Amino acid sequence: MENQSLSVSSTLTLDPFFIPSRGKYPIFFLGVLIYLLGIFCNITLLTLIIFQRNLHKPMYYILFSLPLNDLIGITAMLPKVLSDIVTGTNRVYYHLCVLQGFVLHMYGGGVLFILAAMAFDRYVAICMPLRYGSVMTPRAVVSIICLMWGLDFVLIVSLFILQTRLPRCKSAVMNVFCDNPSLLKLTCGGVAINNIIGLFNTAVMQVVSVSVQVFSYVRILITCLVSRRSEAKNKAINTCVSQLIIFIIFEVVGTFTILSHRFKNVSADLQKIMGMLIFLVPPILNPIVYGLNTNEIRSTLVRVCKNKVSF
Repeated sequence: MENQSLSVSSTLTLDPFFIPSRGKYPIFFLGVLIYLLGIFCNITLLTLIIFQRNLHKPMYYILFSLPLNDLIGITAMLPKVLSDIVTGTNRVYYHLCVLQGFVLHMYGGGVLFILAAMAFDRYVAICMPLRYGSVMTPRAVVSIICLMWGLDFVLIVSLFILQTRLPRCKSAVMNVFCDNPSLLKLTCGGVAINNIIGLFNTAVMQVVSVSVQVFSYVRILITCLVSRRSEAKNKAINTCVSQLIIFIIFEVVGTFTILSHRFKNVSADLQKIMGMLIFLVPPILNPIVYGLNTNEIRSTLVRVCKNKVSF
């Protein structure tokens, strides 16, 4: 069994979409446009936060992690899928498959923790405006950023350490990209512990993220309801609604994708499509929503563009 495991582990075969020959290049060019749009939007947001001093604030230091995480997610998934559509190779080395799965899961957990950190920042800013500077100190902001990335790393590393310890006796990945559920299906050992740890890690991510966001937004809502300043109330609600929309979209798609692997009657193509949407929609939606919906970022972008044009 050990020799068999070694013989099938070096190269894996991915399960592609069925695309007619005449449809490959249109889909490829559409995918390239989506990828370039995601890269452009997120790099633009990162560049503004880095080089514009008026954005050097705790809120934007935390927000900086979101486009960075989106770039990691969309780059880890889409280029390989597009390459396979054109070349028809649909093959990947096992270790690269594990690496892709690890990065994609880091991206998914990162979204949850980053949105939770952003919600907490908005809670302090809106509910405790006079104490914002003393609570969100540079040290506190660095601690929050390290905590959300560190916790995400520990949870995902533990998941993949358990996965790689199992012997492999299959080489066909039933997906267009590599993730932990697909890699587990390649094993010929017991996966009960992996499933338990996977569900536990998912529960930790969800409980931490949802708890922080529910607490923050409920307190923000209460503060807005009792506030007599209509301008401040509208600004707070506008900020919170944009974050909630992004969180709900990610949760709906992500939850369906996770549950779809637990039920055999769900179409394989539907699993693939929903799985890809997690890595396509947020990287494009996030910078647009925060860029257009955040007055300071929007005004900074307009000012930079005007200065470039006038120059």
